[in-house]
Amino acid sequence: ALRSLCATVKNLFNEPGHPNPKTRLVTKDGHCNIELGNVEYSNHFAYLLDFWTTFVEIRWRFVILLFVASFMGSWFVFSLLWYWIAKNNGDLSGQNRTNGHLRCIDNVNGLTTAFLYSLETQTTIGYGGRALTGHCAGSVALIVVQSLVGVFINCFMCGVILAKISLPKKRAKTVTFSDTAAICLKKGSLCLLIRVANLRKTLLIGSQIYGKLLKTTTTPDGETVILDQVDIDFAVDAGKDNLFFVCPLTLYHVIDRSSPFYKLSADTLPQQDFELVVFLDGTAESTSSSCQVRTSYIPQEIQWGYNFLPIITRTKTGKYYVDFSNFSKSVRVAVPHCENHNNLTKRGIDNLGFQVIDIPDSVDVTKM
Repeated sequence: ALRSLCATVKNLFNEPGHPNPKTRLVTKDGHCNIELGNVEYSNHFAYLLDFWTTFVEIRWRFVILLFVASFMGSWFVFSLLWYWIAKNNGDLSGQNRTNGHLRCIDNVNGLTTAFLYSLETQTTIGYGGRALTGHCAGSVALIVVQSLVGVFINCFMCGVILAKISLPKKRAKTVTFSDTAAICLKKGSLCLLIRVANLRKTLLIGSQIYGKLLKTTTTPDGETVILDQVDIDFAVDAGKDNLFFVCPLTLYHVIDRSSPFYKLSADTLPQQDFELVVFLDGTAESTSSSCQVRTSYIPQEIQWGYNFLPIITRTKTGKYYVDFSNFSKSVRVAVPHCENHNNLTKRGIDNLGFQVIDIPDSVDVTKM
C-alpha cells in the first residue's frame, strides 16, 4: 500500500499541470544543475591543456591526494636513482669493496636509506648522517635536478592551495538571498520583490543585479525552445547599478506591460512552469576579486499578496541594527488579484471606496 501511494504521488507531480518543484537549473545556493553528455574524447584533452584551472576547480579531496602523491612520488623516484648510483659505485652493504674505496654518498646502504636521503635532500632537512662526498659527477648533477624539481612542486602546490582558498565562490557564501519572493504594490505599481543581504561588513564594490526568466517557449514557426531566457530588470530606490551594499536591500521588478509576469494572476501563478534566476555581480573590497552570487525561484516560491517584514532599526546608541530573524519572513498585504476571467470564484480584494450609481438612458435622437 505504501508503494502504491508513493507511485500515485510521483505520477501526480509528473503530470503537465503539476511541475516537479525539484527540477531547476540553478539551485538555491547557486550551483548549476546541468550534465554534459556525449562529449568527444578528444575534447577531454582541453582539460589537460588548461591544467591550472582544472587543478583549482577540483574537489579538496583530490587536491590533498595530489599534494601527497606529488611529494611521495618524487621522493620515491629519486630514491631509486640514488640507490642506482650507490649500487653502481659499490656503496651498498654486502658489496665487495677494495681498499681505498671512495663512496659517492655516505651512509646509504640500501633502498630505505636511499629514500631517507632523497627526502632529506628535497625538503632541505639535512640531518648530517647522509651526505654527498663529491667524488661522483652523477650524484652532483642528480642533487641539482632534485632540488629544482622540489622547488617546482612546492611552488605549484602552494599556488593551487592559495588560489583555491581565495576563490570568489567563498566570498559569495556570505551573500544571501531571501528564501521566497513576494508580489505586492510598491509606489502604485505591482512589483516582484526579492531581498538580498551581505553578511560581511566589507562592501561589494560596483554591485549589479539582474535576472533571467527560464521557461520553455514555442516560436511562431512551431519550434520548441527549452530554457528560453528572458531578461528581468531589477532595481532599488537608488538605481540598479553600483549599489551601496552596506545593509540588506529589497530589489523589485515592476510588473508592467513589458514584463513577462504581466499576464499572471494569483490563480495562474502556481500552475506556471518557469524558473527565475537572479544574479548579483560585484568586486570584493578586501581582495579586489570579482564574484557572482546566484539563486533561483520557482512559481511555488513566489508569494502573491505578501510583503517582507522590516528588519532595520536604529538603537538608542545611534547604531543601525539588522534583525536577520525576519530576513525571509513576509506578511500578507492588500494586492489586486488580477483574476482570470475564466475563473468565476471571486478571490480578489474589494475596493471599499467604489460606488455603483445609476446612469439614465439617453434619448436616442438619431433618425434613419
